[in-house]
Amino acid sequence: MNTPATTSVWKQPAQVWAVAFACVVAFMGIGLVDPILPAIAESLEASPVETELLFTSYLLVTGLAMLVTSWISSRIGAKATLLIGLALIVAFALLCALSGSVDAVIGFRAGWGLGNALFISTALATIVGAASGGSSAAIILYEAALGLGIAIGPLLGGILGEQSWRGPFFGVVVLMAIAFLAVLVLLRGPGEKRQPVPFSAPFTALRRPALAILAVAALFYNIGFFVLLAFSPFPLGFGALGIGFTFFGWGVALAVTSVWVAPVLMRRMPRTRIILIVLPLLALDLVVAGLVVGSAGALVACIVIGGLLLGVMNTVLTEAVMEATDLPRSVASSAYSAVRFLGGAMAPPIAALLWHAFNATVPYVFAAASVLLAALTVFLGRRVLAHIDDEPSDAAAEDAEAILIGDAA
Repeated sequence: MNTPATTSVWKQPAQVWAVAFACVVAFMGIGLVDPILPAIAESLEASPVETELLFTSYLLVTGLAMLVTSWISSRIGAKATLLIGLALIVAFALLCALSGSVDAVIGFRAGWGLGNALFISTALATIVGAASGGSSAAIILYEAALGLGIAIGPLLGGILGEQSWRGPFFGVVVLMAIAFLAVLVLLRGPGEKRQPVPFSAPFTALRRPALAILAVAALFYNIGFFVLLAFSPFPLGFGALGIGFTFFGWGVALAVTSVWVAPVLMRRMPRTRIILIVLPLLALDLVVAGLVVGSAGALVACIVIGGLLLGVMNTVLTEAVMEATDLPRSVASSAYSAVRFLGGAMAPPIAALLWHAFNATVPYVFAAASVLLAALTVFLGRRVLAHIDDEPSDAAAEDAEAILIGDAA
């Protein structure tokens, strides 16, 4: 994973580029609705709590669907799974764009989450299997798609959202339809080797102490992640374009540290030590964000700094998960992702409720406390996690990228 890129990274078969393009668009979905949250609340006469449920329905269904995606793809094949996922995203994004109430958008975002889970859970394995230049080249390409999508999503959402809150949804429909056609035409399906995964595999995986500890830590960590991402557009007070540029900076910061900084740190320090350093720093950043919430410029700085820390945590946590057990990639990914997405699902509406009940500072303090609970979980379980600080094998390092998303869903 950490080997330098070679020229072969950019000399890939057309089918690899088709899936990579679809990955960029899928990852854009993480921050696409961020810039239009205030506009949706105003246009559809929805409260901030109702508006934040756009994230909750999306992440909750994504997490639950992750429990069965490996079972599905192992039976119908990667290409069919990718196409079903893309088709669902196109359909539900279009329904979101045509909706006339916030309740309808919330429901259709849930369907979007199902499609995203099917697509994202299958995309990396597809790229690795089809790429030339070895798996290292494929991983670099996948990471590039992840970073590009996370950064562009809020910016595109801001630009299209300046015209209408429906604009970003229509944009996704067009881009994902192109991605669907590209995968349909360019990706070869027949001949792939299938190894059926038991339906119960992700559930039994959580009985492994190391995986359970990391999943619980990720649940609390994701609360901090999504308070910063999903709540911040409201106190910022910017228009759609201003919010878009703010989270474009956040996405670039996250991508840079995820792809370049985290691997450097992991070559110099044990994973658990990095986690126990970065999580308190993230909690501090969230506390500062709460204290300066009245100053838009200072809050923007905290958001971007938070992106730097989140990028490190995303990569280190996912590397740690794959070192924690000897389970297959898809099984560990499904179990871990299902638990951590619960944190992402509950965070936005809780933050909005706290804002309404108290003030804009309290949601950030709540997020900081959750992040510290994540650090405490890792600290108390450090003996169980001791083996994740060993040098990873190449295979384990590659497997870790399969669950990078926090994020991606």
